[in-house]
Amino acid sequence: MGYQLSSLTSLTNLDVSNNNLGPDIPYQLPQNLQKLNLGWNNFSGSIPYSISQMSLLISLNMSHNQLQNQVNDMFWKLSSLAMLDISFNFLSGALPQSFSNLTSLNAMFLQNNQFSGTIDVLANLPLQNLNVENNHFTGWVPERLKNINIQEGGNSWSFGFAPPPPPGTPPANQNYRYHKAGNSYSPLGSDAAGGGSNGSGIGGGAIAGILISVLVVGAILAYLLVKRTSKRPSTDVEKQKHGNLPIVSPASNEVQDALAEMKLVHTSSSFDAKELESPALINLKPPPIDRHKSFDDNDTSKIPVVKKTNVTAPLSVKSYSIADLQMATGSFNVENLLDEGSLGRVYRAQFNDGKVLVVKKIDSAAFRRELLEDFTEIVANISQLHHPNVTELMGYCSEHSLHLLIYEFHKNGSLHDFLHISDEYSKPLTWNSRVKIALGTARALEYLHEVCSPSVVHRNIKSANILLDAEMNPHLSDCGLASFITNLDQALDQQTGSGYSAPEVTMSGQYTLKSDVYSFGVVMLELLSGRKPFDSSRPRAEQSLVRWATPQLHDIDALTKMVDPALKGLYPVKSLSRFADVVALCVQPEPEFRPPMSEVVEALVRLVQRSNMSRRTFGSDHGSSFRTDDLDACKTS
Repeated sequence: MGYQLSSLTSLTNLDVSNNNLGPDIPYQLPQNLQKLNLGWNNFSGSIPYSISQMSLLISLNMSHNQLQNQVNDMFWKLSSLAMLDISFNFLSGALPQSFSNLTSLNAMFLQNNQFSGTIDVLANLPLQNLNVENNHFTGWVPERLKNINIQEGGNSWSFGFAPPPPPGTPPANQNYRYHKAGNSYSPLGSDAAGGGSNGSGIGGGAIAGILISVLVVGAILAYLLVKRTSKRPSTDVEKQKHGNLPIVSPASNEVQDALAEMKLVHTSSSFDAKELESPALINLKPPPIDRHKSFDDNDTSKIPVVKKTNVTAPLSVKSYSIADLQMATGSFNVENLLDEGSLGRVYRAQFNDGKVLVVKKIDSAAFRRELLEDFTEIVANISQLHHPNVTELMGYCSEHSLHLLIYEFHKNGSLHDFLHISDEYSKPLTWNSRVKIALGTARALEYLHEVCSPSVVHRNIKSANILLDAEMNPHLSDCGLASFITNLDQALDQQTGSGYSAPEVTMSGQYTLKSDVYSFGVVMLELLSGRKPFDSSRPRAEQSLVRWATPQLHDIDALTKMVDPALKGLYPVKSLSRFADVVALCVQPEPEFRPPMSEVVEALVRLVQRSNMSRRTFGSDHGSSFRTDDLDACKTS
């Protein structure tokens, strides 16, 4: 199954189940599919994020494969999906929040995976069939799900009474338990359902419970009122009599605590607490939360400043202590220093369990002060970015006025090091490796620009921010950070001098999606020529890579002369020419003439196809670009 599938725009039903297909699900699938069955194959890796764009999907089956990793938050647009089966895989982590947007989902099969956390995100779905057996789920099964066909064994559920739902949660079973009234069906507890003598859902015991509850609440309120009045100074009372102070009700916190205690009593009692819910309480909904916080340049000044509230970081990232990070980095020893940039220093961290991660120690002067006060808000936003070619945020630390981000570690370092720092430990990048790196980085930008909503402008695309793993797959780092930087103009000035900035950024400081495209074109030029974007050691006419290379991109003789000598002529000339064509489009001086990243991805995919660089050829050619000291580790990993 290759890239050609994406061109099948009229295809609505694709069933390739019960074959021996693998190892990875194709990156691009037909976007207009309504039914997709990939079950009973040998697919491994992650679920491709391109599924997030298949808004017409009604049925999706990926069961009985070897899919791994956490399921990314890719289901926001799949509101038409009625059946989802990802059972019998090795999927792990918490269920994505975007599951809550599957408003048409009737059947879901998650059994025999390694999911963890709660299943609360499924509580409001119109499910009739749900199988979550043999996972690592914890917590309580939501009340609404107990009235459907659910299979829940083989998990670590909590026992006893579940805690009360948060304020604003609709009453349980409102949409799923129906009471017949005449010829129609209406929700239990509505007027239509309770019109007759048999429709009253309140018995004698319930009435007695209500009366007792009212008396208890009344007594508590009276006690609090007397207590507060007795404690208030007489001068305040006199001022209230004369109108100098507003007459206030009893302390709201104490009343709220009393009401919370009463609600807990109701929940644990024998009668149905749902029937005692006040309509006023039911309609108290918290303000809406924008799950897709904008990182766009136009919204930088509009990022809300959260008051001093406790923002909980998402479950997918771990909270580390300063002591843990000091031990892992040797007290941030210079020997573990990997890089230093406008955001702060980056260290290699090795933990006691053998895991190696990267710690970015944020320079407090780089971020806006009010955002650092709510650092977990930044963490929550960045942690929503999930893509195979985007460096994954693994954790964070916020202690003693220090703020650190912890990312996954990639053995082969940065693309900049591979291209511009030659030593006895590295071998030159092959042509196929360079095309692979360009395509992977383009896909990362396509995800940020066209899949994330709102779009994420990176603003700092450069070869030093493209990290290479053991298989030479690229991972774009520092995604989602630029909008939080307070000295962004200074950072852009530094990038302007490095040769990556688009002309409009240099002229006016305006940074857009198309500015990212330009910077990506400069990275492609680095891959093609092996030269730095700006090199003051070269003759003046050759110091700026874009100015020197652009006039030669369409001259095949000149093009072959400017190719990186490290390639030693080992490249297909037609592939080189098509690669240069993409570069020329990306580095257009006028931003309106630069293509969107989705078109860049398509052009690079066509380049791969036309050059007959199949997966088999790709695999055989990439092996020569490893760092030799990591070769043994790569073989065993």
